[in-house]
Amino acid sequence: MKPVNLNQVRKAKTRAEAKATADENAVRFGRTKAEKVLDATRAQHASKRLDQLKFEDE
Repeated sequence: MKPVNLNQVRKAKTRAEAKATADENAVRFGRTKAEKVLDATRAQHASKRLDQLKFEDE
């Protein structure tokens, strides 16, 4: 029988729990790259449109 380092076992268990939590959060809150790019593009177009409609006094 081989000796077991309890610190390594404890840390591995903690890492596994953290990864499981991260995976759950990614599913719950995550967005795909395409969704992020689409939102950024829409915001950029809205900003350009707003700049076009600005009334400038001289």
